[in-house]
Amino acid sequence: MPHVTIEYSANVAEHHDIDGLVAAVHAEALGHALVAPDALRTRAAPRAAFRVADGHPANAFVAIHVRIAPGRAHDDKRRLIEGLLAAAERYIESSDVPEQPLAIAWSIELTELDPELRINHNRVRDRMQEHPT
Repeated sequence: MPHVTIEYSANVAEHHDIDGLVAAVHAEALGHALVAPDALRTRAAPRAAFRVADGHPANAFVAIHVRIAPGRAHDDKRRLIEGLLAAAERYIESSDVPEQPLAIAWSIELTELDPELRINHNRVRDRMQEHPT
C-alpha cells in the first residue's frame, strides 16, 4: 500500500506529460517509510467531461486520491500526502511548458481501507522475490 490515483481534467494532458506526472508521484511515494514497494500502485484517470469554477477553458484540476491500510500514525500519513502533492506540483510547474497555460486546482485526500471489506491477491511480491531488479 498505498494505491494512488491521480484524477485530472483532460486539459492537463494537452499541456503536460501525464506519464511523467505518474512517475514523479510514484517515485515520491517509494521514498516514504509508509510505502511497501511491492504494494504500491500509481495510476492516472482523465476526466473528459468537467467544469472548474466559472468554466473558463484555462481552469483545470488535479485530484490525488490515496488509499492505504489502517494503522499508521496521523503525522506519517500527513507527511505522505504533503510529499505526494508537492511532487505532483513540482513536476507540473517544472515542465517544459514556457508559460503555465492552466490555472490548476490541486487537492489530495487519504482514505483508510476497511480490511474486512477488501480482498487483495498480490503476485507482484512473489515476482520481486524471485527476480529482484
